[in-house]
Amino acid sequence: KRDFGSFQKMKEKISAATVAVQGSGWGWLGFEKESGRLRIAACANQDPLQGTTGLIPLLGIDVWEHAYYLQYKNVRPDYVKAIWNVVNWENVSERFQAAKK
Repeated sequence: KRDFGSFQKMKEKISAATVAVQGSGWGWLGFEKESGRLRIAACANQDPLQGTTGLIPLLGIDVWEHAYYLQYKNVRPDYVKAIWNVVNWENVSERFQAAKK
């Protein structure tokens, strides 16, 4: 809530950043250790999250075509919307707890 206002707003912001990736890449929810805050980032191609932003990865959404094209064709927003139905939030929480140490 502190970083995005609500869980729903966080999902909306991650979705928007992820859908906006030009070409192939990733949308990320990451932890910024210095500030103790959650951040959203998008990385093109195979650019690493930590190497380009310094964020610790908590949740990644793959938007390379191999991840969604067979089922969603070129409708990336539908894929990103559906991904929220399968996110393992327990795992994200475990990553968050470990990152805060």
